Amino acid sequence: MDTITIADATSAAMIVPALGAGLASYDLLVKGGPMPLFRPCRDLAGARPFDLANNLLVPWSGRISGGGFHFGGRFHGLDPNLAGELLPIHGNGFASPWTVVEATRARAVLGLSSNGPGSYRFEARVTYTLDAGALTIGLAATNHAAEPLPYGLGLHPWIPRTQGTTLRARATTVTLEDSRHLPAGQVPVASREDWDFAASRRLPGTWINNDFSPWDGQAEIVWPERKLRLLVDTGQDPRLTTYILYSPASDADFFCFEPVTHPVDAHNRPGGPEANGLWVLAPGETLAVSCRFIPDLLP
Repeated sequence: MDTITIADATSAAMIVPALGAGLASYDLLVKGGPMPLFRPCRDLAGARPFDLANNLLVPWSGRISGGGFHFGGRFHGLDPNLAGELLPIHGNGFASPWTVVEATRARAVLGLSSNGPGSYRFEARVTYTLDAGALTIGLAATNHAAEPLPYGLGLHPWIPRTQGTTLRARATTVTLEDSRHLPAGQVPVASREDWDFAASRRLPGTWINNDFSPWDGQAEIVWPERKLRLLVDTGQDPRLTTYILYSPASDADFFCFEPVTHPVDAHNRPGGPEANGLWVLAPGETLAVSCRFIPDLLP
């Protein structure tokens, strides 16, 4: 499978255009060899999108209930798009082949032109940039449908999990989920001590797959055993106001910390798409987000 590698003196990242322009790896370059900052893809030749180190979520993030959503006076149907999933999830960008627009030593730009899913017609662009080891990911979508539609964007990094991994990511509320992984009400984060990451704490030992908002756009992941931390910084982007935290159990070798524009099933939550973090784009309008991942070796 064709890949693009970008690198600077401190880090390197491998991009897979055919698998949603996702990343196969993002590593810190140290004397002992590459140190993974995102979980590396184990078998690229046989990989599926969620085997990668990072996925791009466009034109929405998360699952959508009810077979679609009502907007603009009509119903917009959406079909399931992933084997084993009963609901449409994460749009189609993560599973589509992208085109390389530009590639230099430490920067790459890729694009996607999409006729669907459902009523969506859009162009997306991602820019990966390395600078002093930090990885900046910029993702944008432009509406090319003949009508306004609600759009959302997100990043889906798969991050190594060790026994001592801690997370700090301040938010106010957390959405509970039902058996279909759809919203089942919200509670204050402070009411769930094991999920309150206002201060650094270890990841929960049991299943978690929940959206947290409003998020202040800053997070810190620390691996004490590796003497390494990773800062996540949206630059206070007013669009990336939510994160989704996913990990199946304490013995998993990964967890996902996903900066996104909206909570799960925002299309169908009370109040409508705009009240729940989606951005209504008129024909020709663009939604863009940016997030920076900054590694730091600890003494």
